[in-house]
Amino acid sequence: MSIFSNTFFPFHKKNAKFKHKALIGVGCNVGDCSRRFKKLFLFLKSHPKIDITDTSYLYKNPPFGYLEQDDFINSVIIISTSFAPMKLLNFLLYTEKKFNRKRSFKNAPRTLDLDIIMYDNIKFNNKRLNIPHPFFKQRDSVLLPLYLLRK
Repeated sequence: MSIFSNTFFPFHKKNAKFKHKALIGVGCNVGDCSRRFKKLFLFLKSHPKIDITDTSYLYKNPPFGYLEQDDFINSVIIISTSFAPMKLLNFLLYTEKKFNRKRSFKNAPRTLDLDIIMYDNIKFNNKRLNIPHPFFKQRDSVLLPLYLLRK
């Protein structure tokens, strides 16, 4: 396990552009993840309905679930957005696909994983989306970057 930074991780901006606030978990363990995180930052920053307000340090940690894969790089991103929760989910799934995410089996290696951890202070549950994310309190890949974000 290690903690490191790159050009856009960590990042902090004082003023949010939009009304809604979301915490996004980011993960990668295929290819040049540090470079992919930079590209993700620029891609999100260029979107008219998203404003990045914070990113955490990058955290390298072992996989869970399926263990026969490379370590993950994880971070969290706080955005302000005009997307409603389901629209945000659809946009994040589109973004994963744009970054070549393949869903071959549960907990498979991935080029990019984007999870909505929290959205405003709401609780939301349906077949496709649960907010807050039901397992975030058990994942160091979210808790440690979030902790470091607040330092």
